[in-house]
Amino acid sequence: MDLDLTDKTALVTGSTRGIGLATASGLAQMGAEVIVNGRDKAAVGEAVAKVQGAAPLAKVHAAVFDLGNAAGCAALVKQFPDVDILVNNLGIYDPKGFFEIEDSDWSKMFEVNVMSGVRLTRHYLKRMLEDKDWGRVVFVSSESGVYIPKEMVHYGFSKSAQLVIARGAAETTKGTNVTVNSVMPGPTWVEMAPVRLAARAKTMGTTVEDLVARTFTERRPASLLQRYAKPEEVANLICYVCSKASSATNGAALRVDGGIVTNPF
Repeated sequence: MDLDLTDKTALVTGSTRGIGLATASGLAQMGAEVIVNGRDKAAVGEAVAKVQGAAPLAKVHAAVFDLGNAAGCAALVKQFPDVDILVNNLGIYDPKGFFEIEDSDWSKMFEVNVMSGVRLTRHYLKRMLEDKDWGRVVFVSSESGVYIPKEMVHYGFSKSAQLVIARGAAETTKGTNVTVNSVMPGPTWVEMAPVRLAARAKTMGTTVEDLVARTFTERRPASLLQRYAKPEEVANLICYVCSKASSATNGAALRVDGGIVTNPF
């Protein structure tokens, strides 16, 4: 199995922590030159150091840009006009009841979670097809794109949109060595998970421990894993899809959700 990414350059958006950071580290360990992205200069610097620590021989670049708007995406592609691998990982998450979701919430969720990937894919995929004989684009979606969470419908909507966009973009790659796929994580224990759960526990008058336990008895009872995944467990699948070994996988929505979605297709 050829997992070597030497001489390949990978951009992972939203990669200062969580799944994005784990993916950036994994790709660097596979030999790729990696571009780490985030809005905060200090956070990006820390993430670059972590990736470099995981793969001391790798070339790692900092890309401090807010990709939640068109200007940020344009500035990034100007500085890094050419990549072999694009992982559209950037995303926001905002639990809120349907009747409390304002127009501005819908717009922001769409702009950050959907349009960042659209803008970057439009640029990099076109270059992959015109100037290269190989390329990988991966959208990090979610099982929430299929199993829409009632506590944040706008998030589920954005993740569904990613699945559709990835499949549509894949149609442009027919007969080439370029692929576009999406990966669908389930509940993952990222750095912000305790913070989010603490805020939710406060509003519900309960504890973080109680909410963690109820995640797989109430919110996601179909889970076969029955625990939060580690970021590295999700990144393993993303990194495989970015590799040469995944050459026959294209236009697919691949699950790493712990078995939450019961439909096998």
